[in-house]
Amino acid sequence: MPGTSAQDQAAATLTEVADGVHAYVQPPGGWCLNNAGILTGGGSCALVDTAATERRARSLRETALGLAGRPPRAVVNTHFHGDHTYGNFVFPEALTIGHARTRAMVRAAGLHMAGLWPEVCWGDIEISPPDLTFTDRTTLHVGELRAELIHIGPAAHTTDDTVVWLPDRGVLFTGDLVMNGVTPFCVMGSVSGSLAALQRLRDLGATTLVPGHGPVGGPGLLDANEAYLRWLQDLAAQGAAAGASPREAARAADLGPYAELLDSERLLPNLHRAYAEQQGLPEGSPLDVGALFEEMAAHHGRRPACAA
Repeated sequence: MPGTSAQDQAAATLTEVADGVHAYVQPPGGWCLNNAGILTGGGSCALVDTAATERRARSLRETALGLAGRPPRAVVNTHFHGDHTYGNFVFPEALTIGHARTRAMVRAAGLHMAGLWPEVCWGDIEISPPDLTFTDRTTLHVGELRAELIHIGPAAHTTDDTVVWLPDRGVLFTGDLVMNGVTPFCVMGSVSGSLAALQRLRDLGATTLVPGHGPVGGPGLLDANEAYLRWLQDLAAQGAAAGASPREAARAADLGPYAELLDSERLLPNLHRAYAEQQGLPEGSPLDVGALFEEMAAHHGRRPACAA
C-alpha cells in the first residue's frame, strides 16, 4: 500500500481550537480536500471525518497517533461523500458512526467520486460505511469531552448531513454545511434546506466553526454562506422569470464577490437545484448529478480541479 509522504504531512495544518479539540485543515480546501477533527480526552481519541485518498488518510492517522498516543476509538462521518469517508478503512480499531442514511449512501455511492477524477492516485480504498447509525441525534463521550452528533435535515448539502457540536467548548464541526473561501454545494440537497440548516447552526451559539472545507472561522461563516445561497435563489428566480435555462442564467451571471471563491463552477449545478425548488420539486429530490457534473465541465471548458 502507498505510504505517507512529507508533502502530504505538510499539506495539513493541525490547530488546537479548544482544550482537547483539534482542527485538521487541508488547504486550500477545494474539491476533495476536506477538513477533519481530532478529539482527545481521558486517554481516548475520536475523529470527525477522514480523507479522500489512502495516502491522505494515513497522514491523518499518523497525526492522530502522534497527538493521542493511540488509535482513535471512534470515527464520525458528517455525510457520505468520499472525501469525508474513503479513509474510514484506515482506522480498523475505530467504531465508525454516522446517520442511518450515511451508511446506505456510502454503500450505494461506492467509488463514484474516484471515478470522476481517474488521474488521482486514490490508493487501495476499501469502502467502509458507518457501523453504528442514528436518526436524529446521539452523544459521543471522549473522556470528559461531550460531542453531540446532530442530523441536520431533511436536505441541505446532502440528505444525510451530521454536525458535531461540542457545547462545553463552543466548537462546531459543520461538515459541508459550511464552507470558508469555497463555493457552497447543494445540488444533492437543497438551497432552501441549506438556509434552514444555517439557522439551526446559528441557534447552537458556537464561537468556533470548523467548516468542511477551508480555514477555521467564527459565526461570520454562517452569514457568508447564507449570503451566497440567497444570491443564488435570487439569480434562479430572475432567470426563471426571464425564461432562461440554468446554463443561460449561469452564463449571464455576474459572480461579483463570489468569483473569488474556490470552485465557482458549482454555480451551474447549484442553479439546477434552485430552479428545481422554484418549480416545486421537494427538497432533496434526486437530480442527475452525473449529467450535471458533465454539463458543468462543458460549460466551463474544463473538468473541476481535484488536488486530492
